[in-house]
Amino acid sequence: MRFEAIRPGAAKIHASLRPGEAQNMTTSKGARAAIYIRISTGDQNPDLQRNELPEYCERRGWRLVDVYEDHMSGTRDKRLNLDRLIADARRGKFDVVVVWRFDRFARSTSHLLRALEEFHSLEVDFVSVTEAIDTSTPAGKMVFTVLGAVAELERSIIRERVIAGQRAAKRRGVRFGRPSVDVDVDQVSKFRKSGLSWRAIAAETGLAKDTLRRAVEV
Repeated sequence: MRFEAIRPGAAKIHASLRPGEAQNMTTSKGARAAIYIRISTGDQNPDLQRNELPEYCERRGWRLVDVYEDHMSGTRDKRLNLDRLIADARRGKFDVVVVWRFDRFARSTSHLLRALEEFHSLEVDFVSVTEAIDTSTPAGKMVFTVLGAVAELERSIIRERVIAGQRAAKRRGVRFGRPSVDVDVDQVSKFRKSGLSWRAIAAETGLAKDTLRRAVEV
């Protein structure tokens, strides 16, 4: 599932609001802020996030404590600095995480929801500047709830498709699970009686020790 970006101008308008002028922005002045930036190889203007996000924090009256920046595709599972940000959130290093937009931060809706749920449990707010989302506000909490419902629907649809596919495959005679392994129980028993260890028998037969044990003990 892809995130739909809001027109770029919306971020400028939102960022230009001073803390006292913005409506429903409840994260307090003086809060400790962390910025997460992801820059992919196709970004034409990598300085956009670097410039706009600190300025946004300044206008909100937040104290910037750290900037976490990754340079990679959004589909990569491991991101060194995103992992460091999550670890620092667990240590209570900051009060709010600020990103340019959802797809700069999360790989998918489900990944976003997992991160937001953890931030919520840690009492860390999350702000997406372009989408004008702040989880400390009533409107932000509502968006969080909607995203949760969408993610659950997505999981349900995938689960239903998997089950339907398995049923169709079973009707065609497809068997699921690991293929069965033929074990010569008599031979294995003779090896054991001759004093060979399970490791030696496994090396001799080319089968796993646990497989040999299960076959003999049945």
